[in-house]
Amino acid sequence: MERKVALVTGSSRGIGKMIAIKLAERGYDLVINYARSKQAALDTASEIEVLGQRALVVKANVGKPEKIKELFAKIDEEYGRLDILVNNAASGVLRPLMELEESHWDWTMDINSKALLFCAQEAAKRMEKTGGGQIVSLSSLGSIRYLKNYTTVGVSKAAVEALTRYLAVELAEKGIVVNAVSGGAVDTDALTHFPNREELLADAAARTPAGRIVEAEDLANTVMFLLSKEANMIRGQTIIVDGGISLLA
Repeated sequence: MERKVALVTGSSRGIGKMIAIKLAERGYDLVINYARSKQAALDTASEIEVLGQRALVVKANVGKPEKIKELFAKIDEEYGRLDILVNNAASGVLRPLMELEESHWDWTMDINSKALLFCAQEAAKRMEKTGGGQIVSLSSLGSIRYLKNYTTVGVSKAAVEALTRYLAVELAEKGIVVNAVSGGAVDTDALTHFPNREELLADAAARTPAGRIVEAEDLANTVMFLLSKEANMIRGQTIIVDGGISLLA
C-alpha cells in the first residue's frame, strides 16, 4: 500500500505547522510549503522526519499560479500522488478601508483566495487518480463579521468560504471532500502584524462565552476531524471554532 501524502500550504510555523505534524502522526508524508521562512520550514520537516515520515520542503508563493504549478511538479517528482490539501497560507494588508490601494487588494486576494482555486485544481487532478481526497481551507470570522483594519483579509476569506461551496459540489464526483474551518482571534505569529493586537486579544478573552480565546490546537483539531472518515458527509461547510463569540451581538 502506498503511503499517503498531504500538502499544507504555509506550514513552516503556526497553525499550518501544527496541522502538518498532526498529519505526520497519522502516517502521512508531508509537503511543507513556505514563502519566506526557510529555516522554520526545514525545522518543521525535521520534526516530521523524527516521526518516521518523509517531508518535502518547497518554496512557493501560492499567490502566483505559475509557482503553484512548480510546487505540484515537485510533488509529482517526489511522491507521485497527493491525498490531502490544507489551504492554510495567508497574508494581507491591515489598514483602514480608505487607505487601501490596488496593490494591497491584489496581494491579499491572490494569496488568500486565488491560491485556493488553482491549488485545488492541481490537487484534484492528482486526487482523482487515486480515488479521491480531501481539501480543507482556513478562514476567519472576518469573513462574516466586521473587524477593524481587516477589509482585504475579511473579503478574501469570504471568497474562500464561497469557493469552498463550489469546490465541494463540483469535485464530489471525483471523490473529493471539501470544507473550511473558521477561527476566532488566535494568538499566533500572524497576529503580531495587527496594529490593534493587544486590544483584539483582550476583547476576545473577555467576551468569549467559553471563557478563553481560541488556541491554534483548537483549529488544528477541527481540521483533523474534517480530514477524517467520520466527516465524509460534511461537504462545503465552514465550521466556526470561536468559543461562541460570534453568537453575541
